[in-house]
Amino acid sequence: MIQQESFDQPEQLNFKDDGTFPNSPLPLLCYRRAIITDAEDPAPVFEKRFAENDWTNSWRNGVYSFPHYHSTSHEVLGVYSGAAALRLGGDRGKHVEVHAGDVIVIPAGVAHQNISATDDFSVVGAYPGGRDWDLLRGLPGERPKADRNIAALPMPDGDPIYGAKGPLRQLWKDSGKSSSSCHSRVS
Repeated sequence: MIQQESFDQPEQLNFKDDGTFPNSPLPLLCYRRAIITDAEDPAPVFEKRFAENDWTNSWRNGVYSFPHYHSTSHEVLGVYSGAAALRLGGDRGKHVEVHAGDVIVIPAGVAHQNISATDDFSVVGAYPGGRDWDLLRGLPGERPKADRNIAALPMPDGDPIYGAKGPLRQLWKDSGKSSSSCHSRVS
């Protein structure tokens, strides 16, 4: 008998094109308390997990305080310290609180920004297959090229936490179905 692995299912948030930010038909995935560690330096724990699942080209820092998005890659952010309120999806998007241990997977095109954070807020960011990323702000003239870049992106080979058998690929394939809230409030 084959035993199926169980995974914590992420919460899902959907954001439609608002005319400024393309956002995405793919849901943003919120994994709550996904990576909990008592390591003195927790960042390498996130980096290792992401790299094991081919989400590389990682960095450590915070999240920009201005709305931005990426057209050349999807992005994972692993909160290894502190907490923050992020605005996701642009000005008419949602505020989402994230805390140490949370992991969010942001589809290419989804606007995100830090609107408030604790002094110790820090994340590890990484990209499927180590893709290079751009930084776009929703300025006039960005969209035609950004939209083409986003449309050309491949589906990641696996979930940044659980790998090839994790929920990301199936959830993104089923992205036309309804999704649940991500502990958010409309701004």
